[in-house]
Order: sequence, then C-alpha cells, then structure tokens
Amino acid sequence: MADPLKITFELELADNPPLYQDLAQFPKGSRRVNRLRTLAHAGLIAQRAAPNTLSASTSNPSSAIDSCMKEASLELFGPTSEEEVT
Repeated sequence: MADPLKITFELELADNPPLYQDLAQFPKGSRRVNRLRTLAHAGLIAQRAAPNTLSASTSNPSSAIDSCMKEASLELFGPTSEEEVT
C-alpha cells in the first residue's frame, strides 16, 4: 500500500473567494477536509473527461455539461502543468 499524502493547505479569501466561502461554512477538521477532497475529486474527473468532450459534437447535451464542468474545474483549481505548457 502506498504511503498516505499529508498536505498542509492554506487558503485566503482573496486567493479563491468561491472555494474559501464553500470551505469556511464547515467547522475545522474532518468535514472541511472531506469537502475539499470531494471538490478535488470532482475537478479531477472533469479534467480527465475533457479530451473526450472536446471531440464530441456540441449538439450532444451531455458534452456541453462536461465542457462546462471542465471550465469550472479549471477556474476553481487552475490549469494542470500540461495545460500551462501547451
């Protein structure tokens, strides 16, 4: 089994107001960590699904939703290192 990752995460309101406000509604501890984990997982799934949605027809409503999720994920979490290079 792989070693667990331990992350110290600091976020100021000015850094990302929507994310800050979403996380601030939970008390310190496991609820806040679980919410961040959920958001990160959803963003990762949206980014991984992005190559499939870029080639899909725009007439497909689900591809439009996936594309919107990718844009929201990029806005929330920022571009990946691959996207910064290209």
